[in-house]
Amino acid sequence: MQVPAAAERNKGPILAVLRECAGPGALRVLEVGAGSGLHAAHFARALPQMRWQPSDIDPRALRSIAAYVEATGLPNLLPPILLDVSQGWETWGGTQPASLDLLVSINMMHISELRCTEPYAVDGHISPQSNVDFDRSLRQSNPAWGLRDTTMLRELAEANGLSLERMVDMPANNKSLIFRKL
Repeated sequence: MQVPAAAERNKGPILAVLRECAGPGALRVLEVGAGSGLHAAHFARALPQMRWQPSDIDPRALRSIAAYVEATGLPNLLPPILLDVSQGWETWGGTQPASLDLLVSINMMHISELRCTEPYAVDGHISPQSNVDFDRSLRQSNPAWGLRDTTMLRELAEANGLSLERMVDMPANNKSLIFRKL
């Protein structure tokens, strides 16, 4: 099982946002790009009313997630599925968008092509300097990567039946963006 320091450090603040957004009822959750599986295991343990479906495209990540599923034995933490968000939902391991209550994506937007859609540019402005430097290094690694502008994401979401409900400031100059179905 992988234990990334950033995932360990951020699991508490992200859980607080999930608790605010989710409410008390039973929910079906798809985590896109679950990485190591540490967040999936932590959230499934803390939120037993959620049926948590982790996914990833990376075989190494899928193995780590499967190890967390086995180690925790949580009945609401499902085995990981292979999911490539650049492909249509029909290829998402049998998961259909209408069957979901919540879709979660953590630390993925800036390292994926825009068509797949956390620090963000807010209304075209990137700050502090560490995020400007981070954006530059991402774009040097892959021109399709980089910090996404929240105005553009809001417009893209609205064109796809979602509304940006709010932005939550997170540790280390990150943000959680909360979208809801229109």
